[in-house]
Amino acid sequence: MASASRLFVLYFVMMVFVVQMYLEAADVGASTAAGLQTNGMNRSLLQTIDCNAACGQRCKEASRHKVCLRACGTCCAKCNCVPPGTSGNKDVCPCYASLKTHGNKPKCP
Repeated sequence: MASASRLFVLYFVMMVFVVQMYLEAADVGASTAAGLQTNGMNRSLLQTIDCNAACGQRCKEASRHKVCLRACGTCCAKCNCVPPGTSGNKDVCPCYASLKTHGNKPKCP
């Protein structure tokens, strides 16, 4: 009888681990979808913005236009978001605002 109760406990512990792994996997999926939230709208994983057009608008008044476009394009590809306007408004896209260079300076224009 003691071996049956040990098997039950072992089975129970294994089921708890399986449920925990499932819940963690579901949480990762939810946080990924939440990370793609832009302007109050959730973007599906397949929908992306036109980085060339968005960065063209963002960098149209930059003194170093090509440098701005290159940095903005990299940030847009990572975040799938570019803040509106030619400067500021980074609160709209927290991912874009949080990227840093190797020198710990803001990467995105």
